[in-house]
Amino acid sequence: MFRGHTLRNIDAKGRLLLPPEFREEVLRLSPEGKLMLTNFDQCVVGYPLPEWEAIEKSFSSLNMANKLFRDFHRFFISGAMEVSLDKQGRILVPPYLRQYAKLQKDIVLAGVGRKFEIWDRELFEAQRQEVEANFEQVMDKLAEQGFELRF
Repeated sequence: MFRGHTLRNIDAKGRLLLPPEFREEVLRLSPEGKLMLTNFDQCVVGYPLPEWEAIEKSFSSLNMANKLFRDFHRFFISGAMEVSLDKQGRILVPPYLRQYAKLQKDIVLAGVGRKFEIWDRELFEAQRQEVEANFEQVMDKLAEQGFELRF
């Protein structure tokens, strides 16, 4: 599982050094160090290859007569690019994904379970502030879905 977040820099060529715990998780799930990056929710999302394959398979169960499903499928899958960890533990984020997520230099790598997200630092902070401002509403919606936060 990918957890926590860390501040990073992306270089001019689009190379990004993953933190050791993220590299270990990628290599645990995909020993050859392959992962898929795609566009989603104003950021770049990274999936170890086995997780990505499960996502692609799940799309086959959707009714593609629904235009919303087709449009999302096209957006999500066509935005995907397979990348590999290099010897230094870096990945290369393609230019079109950097442009989509507005990645310049200062970024946040956020672990969110089976995937990680690559955010522009300002966008990440704005998104966190939005969640904090709506915290009670979010918690109510989660409770409606059966989510229990135990202390």
